[in-house]
Amino acid sequence: MKDKNEEVGSISKFDLNTKFWKTLLTITAVALIFLGPTYLTYALTVLNVAYLTSLIIGIVTFAIGIALLIYLIKEKVIT
Repeated sequence: MKDKNEEVGSISKFDLNTKFWKTLLTITAVALIFLGPTYLTYALTVLNVAYLTSLIIGIVTFAIGIALLIYLIKEKVIT
């Protein structure tokens, strides 16, 4: 007799089809895309971090947000 896990195949720790994960990952992607290059860059500049460093961190957070959004779209978590 087969387990429920064997019938479905390998099940990851995170079921991306639940409302909780869809919402959390979407909000995270949007926050990284919009807040990273704007408010994070400003906050780091106010904290006397070098402007170039804060700019690079903003660009990196934007890229991570875009990559996460593309992943969610490819996995059809976001339709």
